[in-house]
Amino acid sequence: MNETLRCLIVEDELLPAELLSDYIRQTPWLALAGVCTDAIFAMEWLRRDPVDVIFLDIHLPQLKGLDFLAVLQNPPLVVLTTAYHEYALQSYRFDVVDYLLKPYDFPRFIEAAEKLHRRHTLHYPAPDAIFVKVNKLQVRILLQDILYIESLKEYCKIHIADRSWLTQATLTEMEARLPPDLFLRIHRSYIIHLNQMTAYAATEIELGKFRCRLGRHTCLKYRSI
Repeated sequence: MNETLRCLIVEDELLPAELLSDYIRQTPWLALAGVCTDAIFAMEWLRRDPVDVIFLDIHLPQLKGLDFLAVLQNPPLVVLTTAYHEYALQSYRFDVVDYLLKPYDFPRFIEAAEKLHRRHTLHYPAPDAIFVKVNKLQVRILLQDILYIESLKEYCKIHIADRSWLTQATLTEMEARLPPDLFLRIHRSYIIHLNQMTAYAATEIELGKFRCRLGRHTCLKYRSI
């Protein structure tokens, strides 16, 4: 990891900003460019000094975090940091890299930092399919056809509209093979294809005729709820 990503923190509370600054300094491929206490200040900062990454709180004075993202023309990579879990699904229309639910620890931060590095260095097209072992066969499954993936302990069941496949893999192992901009872990037992989502409520997501439960924190440590 040779290239360093310059990071701007947008956070109005002192202690979370200091903790996040410390985590960034401990991560070799990240560098702290500065800290802004509100979104208006951050907009001015980006005009004069563009950065690679914004760590953005949602509940900010004057202009909320998601409203700030909505007005940015060409935003850098974004990681949302918030104490409120209910914005997770809404935030994905902004193509955020990750969503850190406060309070988060350093291992959880490193997960987000790894995703930032992968997204930044991704110079090849995302795969359009995966191969999974089903019995003795390697079966090719188009990513666009997957509705959701269900955990069955040491196995996963991959569901498309008219059938499913059972493969020996944990949900965490399967998650690592999927493009994070298309797939989201919403519960310890489910990964969904975001483009297949037709509706959602406080406790469940609909994917056409199928329904999946949301985790207690609405997918916030979505990589390991």
